[in-house]
Amino acid sequence: MTTPTPPHTELLRRVSGGERRAADELLELVYEDFRSMAAAYLRHESNDVTLQPTALVHEAFLRLIDQKRVQWQGRTHFLAIGAKAMRRILVDNARRRNRKKRGGSATRISFEEQLFLSPDHDHDLIAVDQLLAELQEIDPRQSQIVELRFFGGMTSSEVAQYLGISKSTVDREWRVVRAWLRQQLNEDDKA
Repeated sequence: MTTPTPPHTELLRRVSGGERRAADELLELVYEDFRSMAAAYLRHESNDVTLQPTALVHEAFLRLIDQKRVQWQGRTHFLAIGAKAMRRILVDNARRRNRKKRGGSATRISFEEQLFLSPDHDHDLIAVDQLLAELQEIDPRQSQIVELRFFGGMTSSEVAQYLGISKSTVDREWRVVRAWLRQQLNEDDKA
């Protein structure tokens, strides 16, 4: 007896094949998950950000469904890549705003159970993005864990499932990477 294909996986296969109706159906299935991620991102944004959760969801979704070379592995994979797309959109917007206003001072980032960014945190977001790029070179899995836990809003269990590792490994790596990020950010503050 064969196991039925989960609806997300089937829709992702059809979207990859260019089926427009499948993209609409997929958006309906993942909309609430994407909206929750977008709201979490934007809670940390400054008041001058005009991007709303709905716009962030739609922009990220459009970027994802345009991917022709990605072999989608299911819902969790799609959400993980969606989290990365949202982060890229926000970092790009922060860089654009910084180019426009030229200046401002960087503020300290506190890395505790979650990352709390200052109200005017374009510099912070860019600094974290640069640190994640460095971390990607040092330890790609730890970089993914930060991406999925903080930016994707996934639980340790969801991250473990996506990465194919145990929840305890995710929790241990999360503690290690938070300490590394805290150290790097404190060194930046002293410089």
